[in-house]
Amino acid sequence: MSLDVLKSLFEQHFHASPTRVQPLQGEFGGSGRKIIRLANDRITAVGILYGGREENVAFLAFSKHFRRHGLPVPEIYAEDLDHGAYLEQDLGDTTLFEFLSKNRTGENIAPAVVEAYRKVVAILPRFQIEAASDLDYSVCYPAASFDRQSIAWDLNYFKYYFLRLAGIPFNEHALESDFNRLTDLLLGAPRDYFLYRDFQSRNIMLCDGQPYFVDYQGGRTGALQYDLASLLFDAKADLPPELRDHLLYDYLRALANYIPVDREAFLHHFYAYVYVRIMQALGAYGYRGFFERRAHFLQSVPYALKNIRWLVHNVQLPVELPTLLGAFRNMLASEKLKSISSEADNLVVRVFSFSFHHEVPKDETGNGGGFVFDGRGLPNPGREERFKSLTGRDTPVINYLHQQESVHQFLASVFSLIDATVENYHERGFKNLMVSFGCTGGQHRSVYLAEQLAKHLRGRNGVEVVVRHLELEKLGLLHAVVGNLAE
Repeated sequence: MSLDVLKSLFEQHFHASPTRVQPLQGEFGGSGRKIIRLANDRITAVGILYGGREENVAFLAFSKHFRRHGLPVPEIYAEDLDHGAYLEQDLGDTTLFEFLSKNRTGENIAPAVVEAYRKVVAILPRFQIEAASDLDYSVCYPAASFDRQSIAWDLNYFKYYFLRLAGIPFNEHALESDFNRLTDLLLGAPRDYFLYRDFQSRNIMLCDGQPYFVDYQGGRTGALQYDLASLLFDAKADLPPELRDHLLYDYLRALANYIPVDREAFLHHFYAYVYVRIMQALGAYGYRGFFERRAHFLQSVPYALKNIRWLVHNVQLPVELPTLLGAFRNMLASEKLKSISSEADNLVVRVFSFSFHHEVPKDETGNGGGFVFDGRGLPNPGREERFKSLTGRDTPVINYLHQQESVHQFLASVFSLIDATVENYHERGFKNLMVSFGCTGGQHRSVYLAEQLAKHLRGRNGVEVVVRHLELEKLGLLHAVVGNLAE
């Protein structure tokens, strides 16, 4: 799949060429999608490259259908399914999650954020009911309904990729009995509504102050409760219980505009859907974090455990689930999971070196990036034969750069800026900062600069440093490519 396909779609639709191409954070969710902004001085659009034809078909069909119903989703400009490409409306860079993160201090959330959430829950019934009446569910992938089999997939995902890999003890036969009772309860709710499936704060964009919705390609029929549970118990959003309650009742008031609402009947099933959604999410965190060893996915685990702790103490389900609740208690007591919680309190500073011949490193945390410093204005050891086979981690190169006054001036400015940002991020409770250094080849100056910043930050309370040298990884010049730099 090539950028040329997207450029061609842009030119065909807008009758003009893009002059700027910017990769966005398309790999964070692990889906394999590449998300790219294409623009010129007058026009901007977002291009998607993805090989999953069925998901592409579902997303495009749903998008066009929702637009016909006047719902705020991206307009589809052009598509080429044979090449796994389509072009859509650019909704900007601000997700609801980012807006929330930047406008809160602990549990004190700015009124503008609360208002944005209220708009979101008011729109949700329009997807579930208004647009669902004439939706073509034949395009759904991988399933057309959230049925017993779908529930079993989610519960087993949790069992095998979270409980097993986290080392949580449980009786499998007894747990299956609990799963069956929970599934029977879930299936007792009416399920002929549109279920968005991943209705959470990172899939809601804020454009000109209004919410727009993306990533509904996994949609199918299901119960009303599931999507609301996804939004209100979205792990890293970490909404306070009081705000969750207010938004729950805001949603029910909006729902009453479309169907008669029996609040007691709705709540009879609601927290069961909260449980299954949290377990589905934990399964994903475990698969990505424990199994694939993509550690940043584990950062959401402490927030999910916080939600479970609240549920265990505040919610009584209408069925007995002794083994599942026992597993939850074992999770809350787990030293392994507590260590993840402790690490999650740190600010993780990810430091990259790269070559400007290739792409700027992608942010995988959902924060949208960080600092990119250009080291090409500094003296280049790579021009001298004696350094060509060495890297910025080798003593001769380090000594050479140490002797350059311009390098010291450059690092002094970097340190000052990063120190101020680290202090600010700590005060605001942010968990991730990304700093990238680029040079021509990504072998000498950028590597040296990344190592010097890591050394500068190393050992600070509440700061975890992770370093990656992208070109050295490709060249096979680095054995341990990712790691905490506490030496």
